[in-house]
Amino acid sequence: MNKKVICLCECAVMIALAFIFDLLSKGISSFFPNPWINGGGITIAMVPLIFISFRHGLSWGLITAFAYSAIQLITGWYAPPAGTPIAFILCVLLDYILAFTVLGCAPVFARPFKNKMLGYGVGAFTVCILRFVCSFLSGAILWGSSISWGFENIWLYSFVYNISY
Repeated sequence: MNKKVICLCECAVMIALAFIFDLLSKGISSFFPNPWINGGGITIAMVPLIFISFRHGLSWGLITAFAYSAIQLITGWYAPPAGTPIAFILCVLLDYILAFTVLGCAPVFARPFKNKMLGYGVGAFTVCILRFVCSFLSGAILWGSSISWGFENIWLYSFVYNISY
């Protein structure tokens, strides 16, 4: 069988698995009070996306993570309080497109390590930090002015809110 077809099928399965994991985490959290009332939360949906990037490399990882980000954008859309078209575009990029697509970059950060397991750990950790940075910037630049809960420093508010999950 053609290697590209197998790879494409594996990527599609990982996107579906990530989507199911996301639905499960939302379903479980519906039974408990959500401390993150303005979005975000703990999810294991990132695991299949990072896994596929390690399995098939940077290109396939980026394509798969980008496809998942598009699905998240379509199914999990939350209208931002963007006052301008530029703010709206930044919100879509930082909260959806970039936030998930960076997960496909994990092999880049794992490459320098001779010990593969250490490389996988560093790669996964690094892309999770990059995803946090996307959420942090979005929170501070776009969302912070509308919901700061008494925080005077919007950057601190965004850091505390996003690091909590």
